[in-house]
Amino acid sequence: MTSILALEHRKYGFSSYRTYIAAGLFIVCNIVVPQLCHLIPSGGLMFLPIYFFTLIGAYKCGWKVGLLTAVLSPLVNCALFGMPPVASLPAILVKSISLAVAAAFIARRMRFSILSVALAVLTYQVIGMTFEFIMTGDFLYALQDVRIGWPGIAIQIVGGWALLKAIEKW
Repeated sequence: MTSILALEHRKYGFSSYRTYIAAGLFIVCNIVVPQLCHLIPSGGLMFLPIYFFTLIGAYKCGWKVGLLTAVLSPLVNCALFGMPPVASLPAILVKSISLAVAAAFIARRMRFSILSVALAVLTYQVIGMTFEFIMTGDFLYALQDVRIGWPGIAIQIVGGWALLKAIEKW
């Protein structure tokens, strides 16, 4: 069964101005929200804000918008604010790109539900943890997003589902 969200993906090609407007909007959100979260001690680690609008963009608009958001959000944040730190960029980019691909794929293949959003989030977390473990060899470090960032994971799932539901007809 094709969801309404999956039909929306067809509007967003690299030759469409919609793609760049949507990606720009999600990138700006992925810049503003992390800055607000960083006002709280360990807010970035706890809330994982750099991924939220990548999830929304990829799920709503498809992999092209998701990929632009996934790559440009961390790079622009790093260039402007030094957060995330350059050393963290490889892992964050792997997670972000994985989220964009997983969310777009799941949106096209599954009926929209909180479980489909949770599957996208869990997919990027597993890929990201595996990558971090291979990079560092430190299992506890690889589990950091789950150990410290569980509130952010919950916000991505519940908040992401709620926002996608709210903008379903947008």
